[in-house]
Amino acid sequence: MSQIIRYVGFDTSKETIAVAIADQDGSVVDHGAIHNDPGAIRKLIERLGHDGSELRVAYEAGPTGYAIHRQLTALGISCMVVAPSLIPHRPGDRVKTDRRDANQLARLLRSGDLVAVWVPDEAHEALRDLVRTRDDARSDLLRAKHRLGKMLIRRGVTAPPSVGRAWSAKHQAWLNTVTFGDAAAQVSYDDYLAQIRGGIERIRRLDAALLEAGSKNRHAAVVRALQALRGVGYLTAVTIVAEAGDLRRFESAGALMAYAGMVPSEHSSGGSTRRGHLTKTGNHGLRRVVGESAHHSRLQPRVSPTLRARQEGLPPAVIAISWKCQQRLHHKYRHLAMRIGTQRALSAVGRELLGFVWAIGQAVEVTAPA
Repeated sequence: MSQIIRYVGFDTSKETIAVAIADQDGSVVDHGAIHNDPGAIRKLIERLGHDGSELRVAYEAGPTGYAIHRQLTALGISCMVVAPSLIPHRPGDRVKTDRRDANQLARLLRSGDLVAVWVPDEAHEALRDLVRTRDDARSDLLRAKHRLGKMLIRRGVTAPPSVGRAWSAKHQAWLNTVTFGDAAAQVSYDDYLAQIRGGIERIRRLDAALLEAGSKNRHAAVVRALQALRGVGYLTAVTIVAEAGDLRRFESAGALMAYAGMVPSEHSSGGSTRRGHLTKTGNHGLRRVVGESAHHSRLQPRVSPTLRARQEGLPPAVIAISWKCQQRLHHKYRHLAMRIGTQRALSAVGRELLGFVWAIGQAVEVTAPA
């Protein structure tokens, strides 16, 4: 006799989980809501599986993270974390509640129409959080610099030409000498300047922590190998690995490009084929750093002393991929920039750069976790 399978849909929130169960006979039962805590989830699983039936659970990826997935996996339950943007929706359905969402998840899980997201382990998620914290610090520092700069413009204070470019060492030394006759204005200026100093120190602290964490991660060899590519320093390489995970999980370079949202949208019908802008429905952090690195394709291919130092000790196959990447991407940029414009050419180059990232990921072994 075949085992009974129950398909369970969770619609999660901070405090509660709406639960629905789809049976093999086609019925969907609303099971109500439970508290979002490990004890309540364990009791629910024990109650639903008391008759020996197999449970399969699905819930949407979101702010509740992967704690539920890890708990259910530890209990031996199959759990799928679902990509929200890929859940089928009926165009005419204008009612959205937790209960209806749970029912829909259970029904789609039974029909096999859900797409799972990649779930990192706890160590990898910690590395990803650190990468994103560093990016938040960079954004905060940039905003603090803008606030101070706008204040100086409002007050009519202009840096002398001798200090050079903005935020250079000479420029920062000049900022320390700026004073205002009004006490309130001086307090505002000193506060803005203190935020910048704190932001710079914060980034230094996070960079040091990121360097240590990246060197201890099981993908450390991949991080080092990716730095063989021009325009991919340590921060870019560790961001790629943190956001994409094990590059070997992508069956093709195109799959990695789609994961980053760097494939063109398409609307084709009959004999017509129309492609539009990038979908941008993938990982934003990965797409951002690859887009920044693509700007190096504008330069003539060469191996600078800095790049040569990064390539020292790497396998010849990785160095060969790096040189081929430089030549191909520069040729592609030169070929496309005059035809479709700089920005669109850089988008195309960034997409192809991910292909070389994928190739290096296939060439370098991932070490087993410690």
